[in-house]
Amino acid sequence: MMSKRINYWVCDNSYNTGEGRLASFFLQDLKKNYKIKKIKQTYKNAVINHRYISPFVGIFYCWIYYLKNKKVCYINYLPLWNFLIFLLLPPRTIIGPITGGAQFVDESFFIRSYLFPIFYKISEIIINKRNYNIIFATELLKNYLSKKTKKKSIFNYIVKKFNYKNKNKKKNIDFIVYYRVHKNKKSLFPYKFIHNLIAAKFKIIIIGDKLKHKKVINYGNISNYNLTKLQAKAKYTIASAENIYSLFTLECITHNMKIIIDKKNKSKIRFYKSSFLKINFENTKELNKIKFI
Repeated sequence: MMSKRINYWVCDNSYNTGEGRLASFFLQDLKKNYKIKKIKQTYKNAVINHRYISPFVGIFYCWIYYLKNKKVCYINYLPLWNFLIFLLLPPRTIIGPITGGAQFVDESFFIRSYLFPIFYKISEIIINKRNYNIIFATELLKNYLSKKTKKKSIFNYIVKKFNYKNKNKKKNIDFIVYYRVHKNKKSLFPYKFIHNLIAAKFKIIIIGDKLKHKKVINYGNISNYNLTKLQAKAKYTIASAENIYSLFTLECITHNMKIIIDKKNKSKIRFYKSSFLKINFENTKELNKIKFI
């Protein structure tokens, strides 16, 4: 039996972004228990759509509905480091999956390695004090949490949403690689391994940001629909060292693609083990494990 209506705020509901896809999965689950209604923003400004401003606009609207004695839900963005969101939301707000990564390098190493763990702990205290539902999109932040919090939390929410495979057999693309320029994660992208693949005559399609190499094909930012068509024809991709179960990787798995991972990260493989191919990225001889199409 359907319970009462819930009014929800979502910063990003685009089907072409990770945050938007995560929100759509959460909304599907929310519909199982509530009649849902989106909170519409009445003040429109391009700046408001920025990920660092829109969350606080959302908090404002959630309070308006809460003060009208209506049940509210806040879905994204919800990085664990942003304790202000958890602190400022109205009481009894249902929150979407909590996000965040754990590997950062380069310029902001100090901030993310020393300040972020403090922010995580502040958020954890607030979350427990306010009795939020605790759902994490992944388990990347699990080691930062207390045993008490772990016991009452749901982890790998996004992973559990991919429990099917498309039985596509015709594969005529060697590699599709997701590339995003991020100054704090430069060393996590396998540039040298990509170069070795190109030298071995593999054809590589890059989606996302442009990778400056004349022998790769850059598709840029494409719609999820067009990405799905490419994934259906591709055989391999490369797992991000930060999060091997990214939304992109999980979608590749559903299209029967093999996920290549550096052997030094093999301990991170917990789900869909048969979909991963472990290779020493530093040893060019191991490229023989990858079959041409």
